[in-house]
Amino acid sequence: MADPKGFINVARELAERRPAADRVRDWDEVYPGSPGRAVLPIIRQQASRCMDCGIPFCHQGCPLGNLIPEWNDLIYKDQWREATDRLHATNNFPEFTGRLCPAPCETACVVGINREPVTIKNVEVAIADKAWDDRRVVPVVPEWHTNKTVAVVGSGPAGLAAAQQLTRAGHTVVVYERSDDIGGLLRFGIPEFKMEKKVLNRRLRQMRQEGTVFKSRTTIGVDITGEQLRDRFDAVVLAIGSTVPRDLPIPGRELSGIHQAMDFLPQANRAAVGQTVADQITAAGKHVVVIGGGDTGSDCIGTSLRQGAASVTQLEILPTPPEGRPAGQPWPTYPMIFRVSTSHEEGDVNRQFAVSTSEFTGEDGRVTALRLSEVTFVDGRLTPVEGTERVIPADLVLLAMGFVGPQQTGVVEELGVELDPRGNIARGADFQTSVPGVFVAGDAGRGQSLIVWAIAEGRSAANGVDAYLQGSSNLPKPIQPNDRPLLV
Repeated sequence: MADPKGFINVARELAERRPAADRVRDWDEVYPGSPGRAVLPIIRQQASRCMDCGIPFCHQGCPLGNLIPEWNDLIYKDQWREATDRLHATNNFPEFTGRLCPAPCETACVVGINREPVTIKNVEVAIADKAWDDRRVVPVVPEWHTNKTVAVVGSGPAGLAAAQQLTRAGHTVVVYERSDDIGGLLRFGIPEFKMEKKVLNRRLRQMRQEGTVFKSRTTIGVDITGEQLRDRFDAVVLAIGSTVPRDLPIPGRELSGIHQAMDFLPQANRAAVGQTVADQITAAGKHVVVIGGGDTGSDCIGTSLRQGAASVTQLEILPTPPEGRPAGQPWPTYPMIFRVSTSHEEGDVNRQFAVSTSEFTGEDGRVTALRLSEVTFVDGRLTPVEGTERVIPADLVLLAMGFVGPQQTGVVEELGVELDPRGNIARGADFQTSVPGVFVAGDAGRGQSLIVWAIAEGRSAANGVDAYLQGSSNLPKPIQPNDRPLLV
């Protein structure tokens, strides 16, 4: 273990961020240099807070089963190479999760029962970034090849994790991506200020050096049929994500200026890295209303502020969360509490809770305002509160209300895989679908979830594919298909 009294003597401390007034002038990550470099001066002391808890519940909080106490102890002892090895033993992409994961491991930390939990996420990203800086992350080339071929459809975190595991197992893996570049939401959904794309690009270089082949601008069902895909490959992994957005079908929805978040964010990401975007949706000079209180909504806020929005309002249909754990969400569950993201820090964001939009209004075919009212729970149903209706200005409305499932046309339809009652792709204990040799990983089978679950699903599906091709597998399988967080 680390310092036996570290959790008593050392207070929780996070990496210092760049001033908000400076951050909104550029698209760089919010931490100076990188998150890992920003936390280095305090990292050993923070790692020392990991206590000898006997049963490390952080393992339960992390779907990947990260060996958190081990690498905390190694960092406290200044053994960075060994810590890097332990970190990569369970996580293909710790530099991604160290930036983007909401850290359910920290809410399950035993220290967090009656003190502030260990800064597990900060330690993770420090190990990952320093490993890259010190050139300790090198290609892991398979010692032999199986002569088996696998197609991975989709290049988000689940597809990349499955592809890397299967390549290292000796299979020939081709990753197909319909967009013009590889990375899925990591590239087009996550803003630069949360993860600069050079972080993704260096990992893709490693995967190419290991032997993984990437094919962008290739839509399965258009450029290659489902039948051709099965004929060419011994196994197929569907990692197409949950990409059908939840809509808001109310009066005025047809007005221009109302967009899904995933129409807005990819354009902003392209522009941020210097690409030319024709007819870009921009927040410049506009009164922006973001409908949805999750991470995607937060990304829309940070992006709008950087584009020069006149004002930003965020609407959430649920009541204002409490500051501390609710009684019904005890440790070690992930609590629904009031959180302030880096984007909320960057401007005068008007956050409104327990409100529901009933109508969009506009002039000359363009949205200019929306009508909303406060809502409350009556007999378990959200009901408008009489007399609370009001109108707020809105030149640009961004719908960030989540996703309802994978796209069912194209590859899903052509392969003929069965869907579960929620509209996701059904799979068995080995992550295999109803079609032999076709597997599914990530949000396409699980439903909309976190990046850490996507990576865990990709690793677990790789185990199923490897066993299908070889008869058995030594690849890790961190989760079962029906695993769920303690709090959904």
